[in-house]
Amino acid sequence: MTAPLLAHATPHGRMYARSTADQPSVPSITTVISQLPSSLGGWFGHMAASALSRDPRLPGALSNPAELRTAVKEAAAAAERYRDDAAQRGTRVHHYCEQVALRALGRPEELDAARLVLEENGEGGFAQRFDEWWELYDVRPVEPELTVWNTELGYAGTLDLVATIGGRTCLIDYKTKNTDRDGFVKALDDKVVMQLVAGMKAEESLVDPQKGEWRPWAHGDQPLLLGVAVGQTEVRAMRANPAVLRNHWLRFCALRRAWEAGLDAEEAGRALLPIGPPPSRVAPSASALPA
Repeated sequence: MTAPLLAHATPHGRMYARSTADQPSVPSITTVISQLPSSLGGWFGHMAASALSRDPRLPGALSNPAELRTAVKEAAAAAERYRDDAAQRGTRVHHYCEQVALRALGRPEELDAARLVLEENGEGGFAQRFDEWWELYDVRPVEPELTVWNTELGYAGTLDLVATIGGRTCLIDYKTKNTDRDGFVKALDDKVVMQLVAGMKAEESLVDPQKGEWRPWAHGDQPLLLGVAVGQTEVRAMRANPAVLRNHWLRFCALRRAWEAGLDAEEAGRALLPIGPPPSRVAPSASALPA
């Protein structure tokens, strides 16, 4: 994931500010989408079990409770390590894709250094396949890493690339993907459509983050929305189906309301308060007892 200048990590998720001098005030597109329920318990368990089964210490640890506890503890963190490694790889790949666009625009870039970093991490295939896709699709960049803002609903985000392809304006979101056993990049999640349609519904785009200068959204309400899966063996572009955009937009709006409702609930005060038993009943006096 990239780190736009106006984006901030907060206790309420990633949020955006209007300028470098302002405090963050609206959630990011990805923070809104993260309100969707997800069940990763099975995946976490699988990753932990797989890591433990591959641990060379396991046979000896079976007769050593202390060593076994250490091995189990380390295996339990396998999913987090995998997630963090994938996030770092995604950042490197996104950075390379941005540098390709900057060079094509004749702007300052560090493309050669970005490629070298990928190669040093055994990820040179991502750069090679991306370059092939870029040439095959004849991508004409307009603006990489474009931060956008929607005041009416209250959110912001950063588009990986605005470009023209075949004469059409395209909003593009890159997703770094692993390769399956058949050599194909793994499928994109449908959530990328929500991400892209939220970008399309922007009202403004950033001009100067220091000054907090913005301009009205200039790319219309009917651009081509492309999710681009970037892998070591291929790059596959998928178009968002125009027939479902309204549905995904409405779902995004509902998630934005859910995010705000959660924030309101957190700020309302403690949800649970201690309570003691009711006062003990006073035993009736002897004179009050019936004869």
